Amino acid sequence: MRKGYFYSLFFALLSGASVAAIAAPEAKAVESSRVTEAATRANTYKVDLNGADAQTLQRELIGVGEAKAKAIVAYRDNNGPFASVDELLEVKGIGKAILESNRDRIEVN
Repeated sequence: MRKGYFYSLFFALLSGASVAAIAAPEAKAVESSRVTEAATRANTYKVDLNGADAQTLQRELIGVGEAKAKAIVAYRDNNGPFASVDELLEVKGIGKAILESNRDRIEVN
C-alpha cells in the first residue's frame, strides 16, 4: 500500500515538473531578445563630447563619475569644443586608460 502511494506522489511530481519545463522556454526567448536589443543599441550609440551634458557623460562612459563628467563640461566651456577625441586627455582626471576604454563610445561633432 505504501509503495502505491509513493509512486502516485512521484508521478504527480514528475507531471508537474514537465508542465513547468514546457512553459519555461518562452520566457527565456523574450529575455534574450531584450539583451540582444540592448547590446545592439550600445554598439551603435556614441556620446558626442561637444553636445553631451555631465549626466549623460557620467551615465554612458566607463570610469567617468560625477567629478570627471563635470570636469569634461568645464573644459569644453573654457576652451571651446573638442577638436578630436584625443583632446579628452587634456581634461584633468582623464588618462589614457579611460580614453581607450571609451574610445568606441565617444565621438566629436
